[in-house]
Amino acid sequence: MNEPVTGRTRAAGPVWTSDHEATGPVRAAAARGAAVDHARARARGPVPHGVLLPAVFSPGSPGPVPPGSPEAWPGGGDRRQAGGPGGLDDPRDRSGGGGGAHWADLDWDGAVETIRAAGDICLACHISPDGDALGSMLALAQALRSLGKRCVASFGEPFTVPASLRFLPGQELLIEPARMPAAPDVMITLDAAGADRLGSLAGRAARARSLVVIDHHASNTGFGAVRLVDPAAAATAVLVDELIRRLGVPLTRDVAQCLYAGLASDTGSFKYPCTTPQVHDMAGRLLAVGVRPDAVSRELWDRAPFGYLMVLAGALGRARLERDAAGGLGLVWTTVERAERDSRGVPYDQLEGVIDQLRRTDEAEVAVVCKQNDQGDWYVSTRSKGTVDVGRACVALGGGGHRTAAAFTATGEPADILDRFRAALRGTP
Repeated sequence: MNEPVTGRTRAAGPVWTSDHEATGPVRAAAARGAAVDHARARARGPVPHGVLLPAVFSPGSPGPVPPGSPEAWPGGGDRRQAGGPGGLDDPRDRSGGGGGAHWADLDWDGAVETIRAAGDICLACHISPDGDALGSMLALAQALRSLGKRCVASFGEPFTVPASLRFLPGQELLIEPARMPAAPDVMITLDAAGADRLGSLAGRAARARSLVVIDHHASNTGFGAVRLVDPAAAATAVLVDELIRRLGVPLTRDVAQCLYAGLASDTGSFKYPCTTPQVHDMAGRLLAVGVRPDAVSRELWDRAPFGYLMVLAGALGRARLERDAAGGLGLVWTTVERAERDSRGVPYDQLEGVIDQLRRTDEAEVAVVCKQNDQGDWYVSTRSKGTVDVGRACVALGGGGHRTAAAFTATGEPADILDRFRAALRGTP
C-alpha cells in the first residue's frame, strides 16, 4: 500500500511555495501550525529547487480548528470560515459550491451510515484522473483514515499519477488496481459518470456489497446503490467537502489542498460558468485553512518540460478552423500523435493544456484536440463557449462530460473521428 506510484518523479505531499523557498523557521512554523513569515524566510536564503515544505499556508492563517473549540461546528469544520455567527453562511443550510436546489434530496444519510458501519473501504476514481477525480478521492481517503477506517484508493490502468498532480498529499493510500479486493465490502467511486469509466476496477464496483457513487456529471448513468450525484455541483470536490463535514471530520490543510485542487480544476481556475458565489465561499474556507492558491495553480497549470513547448507549437501549427461547422458558429481542431510527443520526451498526461490554447480562438465556438495515447487510441477533448452542448455530442459517441467540456475515446484516423463528431453536433440542439 505504501509503494510509490509509477511515473516521473515529483514528490507527493503538501504544496511547496511557488518560488521553492524553505528555511528552518518556515519548517518549524509549519510544524506548529503557525503562520509563516515569508519575508524572514527569504532573508535566510533559499533551499535548493524541489525541496518540499511540510505545509504551505497563507500568512495570518489561523490553522485548523480543533474539535470542541468555540469556533468549531458540532459536525466539524471552522465556524469562522464555514459559516455561523461571524461566518459566511451556515454550512448546515448551504447547497455547496454550486450545488443544485435538490441538494437536500441526495442520499447523505445513506452515505454517512454506510461509511460509519464499514471497517474497510475502497475508493476509485475514473481512469486518467484529473485534478477533481484524484483530488476528491485523496481528500476523502484522508478523511476516512482520520475516522479510523482502513482505506485504500486506486484507479484503472494506466496507473500513473499525472505529473501535475504529484504534489497532492495522501498518495501513500494509493495501491495498484490489481491489489484492490476482488469484491469490496464498501466501495466509493468518485467523479466517474459510469462504471465503464473505472476501467479495470469496474468489475470490483459491480461486486461490491455496498457501492456509493459521488459524481457531478450530467451524463451519469445511474449506477450505484447510494448516490450523491448532482450535475449542478461545480466539481465532485464540492460533494466530497459536504460529505466530510457530515462525517464530522475537521478540515485539515492536506484535505483542503486536495479539495481546492479539485475545485480549481473543474472551474478552470474559477473561470467557467459553474463558478458561483458558493464556489468562491468554499474556496475561501479552504484558503483559510492554509492552502496557497499560487502554489497550487503553479503545479496545475504553470509547469511543463521544454519539450512540451515544441509539441504545443506543432499542434497549433496544424490547427484547422472550420467557420461553417457547429451550426455556423465555428470549430477549431488539431491533433497530437504519440510519435511526436515521444520524440520530445513528453508524456501523454502533459497534453491537457493544449486545448486551453486552442479554445481561445474567437472565430470558433467549439474546440477539439485529438490526443493519441500510449495504446494508439485517440482521446478526443472538446470544449465549447456555452452555446453548443459538446457533452451530449460526446455521450452519443460513447463518452461523457459537461455542456462546455467533454470527451470521448475513438480509433481510426483523426479526420474520420472529426466527421463523426461533426455529425453528432448536428444532432445536438
